[in-house]
This record gives sequence, structure tokens and C-alpha cells, in this order.
Amino acid sequence: MIKQELLDIIACPKCKGPVRLNEDETGLICENCQLVYEIRDGIPIMLIDEAAPLNKEQTS
Repeated sequence: MIKQELLDIIACPKCKGPVRLNEDETGLICENCQLVYEIRDGIPIMLIDEAAPLNKEQTS
């Protein structure tokens, strides 16, 4: 699980906008870019090339 302090300071590397934890806590969502950044072993992978497109199912 990612600590709230980290979520408060982390930003999307593409648009520098806010990100939020997805419902199952496996990724960080950037609504502006419509991207999901995967969390592996508790570490967010904040690389634009590694991000996946946001699906409608992931928006909750």
C-alpha cells in the first residue's frame, strides 16, 4: 500500500497533474492524460512509456 504522504506529492510525469490510487490499489490514475501507472511491489512506475491507457472500468 502506498502512503498518503507519497500520494500527496506524486504527480503525473506527462502533464504534472494530480494522480489518484485506483480502487484495487494496483495503479495510479491520471484523469487528465487518461493513463494508469502500474504499482509493482509497492513502487509506482511513473514512466510515460510504461503507462497504460485508462479503461472505463478503471475509473472507479
